[in-house]
Amino acid sequence: QKPILLQGHERSITQIKYNREGDLLFTVAKDPIVNVWYSVNGERLGTYSGHTGAVWCVDADWDTRHVLTGSADNSCRLWDCETGKQLALVKTSSAVRTCGFDFGGNIIMFSTDKQMGYQCFVSFFDLRDPSQIENNEPYMKIPCSDSKITSAVWGPLGEFIIAGHESGELNQFSAKSGEQLSNIKEHTKQINDIQTSRDMTMFITASKDNTAKLFDCTSLEHLKTFRTERPVNSAALSPIFDHVVLGGGQEAMDVTTTSTRIGKFEARFFHLAFEEEFGRVKGHFGPINSVAFHPDGKSYSSGGEDGYVRIHYFDPQYFEFEFEA
Repeated sequence: QKPILLQGHERSITQIKYNREGDLLFTVAKDPIVNVWYSVNGERLGTYSGHTGAVWCVDADWDTRHVLTGSADNSCRLWDCETGKQLALVKTSSAVRTCGFDFGGNIIMFSTDKQMGYQCFVSFFDLRDPSQIENNEPYMKIPCSDSKITSAVWGPLGEFIIAGHESGELNQFSAKSGEQLSNIKEHTKQINDIQTSRDMTMFITASKDNTAKLFDCTSLEHLKTFRTERPVNSAALSPIFDHVVLGGGQEAMDVTTTSTRIGKFEARFFHLAFEEEFGRVKGHFGPINSVAFHPDGKSYSSGGEDGYVRIHYFDPQYFEFEFEA
């Protein structure tokens, strides 16, 4: 089945994200452009203009009213999804690497990089109190002095966040007190991506140590491991099947010296329970940096180092095969 190809970025894709209903797909890249597309046909709905550096992360709230973006221009911005108007700007002292809305859409969190003498922080703002944004005073700021946060997501019910670090560690931080609730180290290298399951009971991590791992959200118990022979940049869990999709490839700087066959730039599908690979999808010229399942499970998207986003709709046989199995 022919994928829908989205061309809206000049540089490599950093993150792609569906909204809760799945009718919209948000894409950000190492250029200052934030795009939003109709996922059904790949038509571009609009752009959010304002950033002046690479945009690392994007998130939409529960009812898709607001969009949050974090950028290397040392800012985190809140947008009106429908009009594209910038509603709030939070200035930071270093690049914003991860960002996200809590379950209710009232509280935002973002983490900043450890660079230029500044240490890594996770900041929490309550959008119901406009003075916090105006005065740039988050209600809570958690310092992370050891190793910078490279990926973070909200846990179930917005009680804590799960943060993955450059060192391969995973932490839970309470969103109320800021204390570290638990800490584990299952990965040996940097965690590139964390995504939760649809019901928020599990999450999957993608790491430079060539594995993706499945954990329990609350206890951080390590459940499954999916092994490949190259760094994994992103991993997503299917909302309807026991399937996992991984995207990766070798380091971006080595891409020009290898053929696409050796580089292994396919999206790879694994069975969640049996940890076995059962399919690959080719297409990108270069590593895949971000993958996401559509919330209805009937399609998935991938964003690559080549600057393209591809939306793949599964064939009807995919669903028949799963129900027979």
